[in-house]
Amino acid sequence: MKVSAVLAGIASASVASGHTIFLSLTTDKSYGISYGIRTPSYDGPQTDVNAKNMACNGAPNPTTPSDKIIPVTAGTNVSAVWRHTLQSGANDVMDPGHKGPVMAYLKKVTDAKTDSGVGDGWFKIQEGGYKNGQWATNEVINNKGNQVIRIPSCIANGQYLLRAEMVALHGARSVNGAQLYMECAQIEITGGSGTASPKTYSIPGIYKSNDPGLLIDIYSMKTTTSYVIPGPPLFTCP
Repeated sequence: MKVSAVLAGIASASVASGHTIFLSLTTDKSYGISYGIRTPSYDGPQTDVNAKNMACNGAPNPTTPSDKIIPVTAGTNVSAVWRHTLQSGANDVMDPGHKGPVMAYLKKVTDAKTDSGVGDGWFKIQEGGYKNGQWATNEVINNKGNQVIRIPSCIANGQYLLRAEMVALHGARSVNGAQLYMECAQIEITGGSGTASPKTYSIPGIYKSNDPGLLIDIYSMKTTTSYVIPGPPLFTCP
């Protein structure tokens, strides 16, 4: 019994160590933890792709509102900074054994400070999956937790929610076994040409629990295995 309890504790600790939070945004300057981002007090995942909290996180990971909006220039790169907890450093991003895709989405809103993010309006602007045996989550970990996101130059100016997401697929052999981590940054984009109107999608709605990128046995994959990144097509400027 004691041995079983110890093993269970080790397994539990291993799972917990995979948790992660998008806690700050870097543009041409670095912003502090939780500045303009609705960060949670707990670093747990969302697993029900049909839940409203799939938009910007939420229960069972209660998020704290922010009254800040981060200025961002269209056509530039920003970095979503990920850490295991709000107190972790760059050497503690996410358990490297928790592998999966990385995505980023935008939604144009009237007021980024109050919009829940739930519903239509989202379009994907960045994605990484599986290539030559390397998962995008490990690329972020190796980049000291920085998920580099290009803000499209052709979109309209205004306030947006920037949703950064990492997915862990170690338990994805069963339905709802994938662990999805996301937070929303509140940004205002300037310098955009406004020449493009991206096709938009709803959250929840962008994923299904049986999507091949979310219901998968990653331990049977080979270096050459093709992986289908979940969600809508990637938007790029014409």
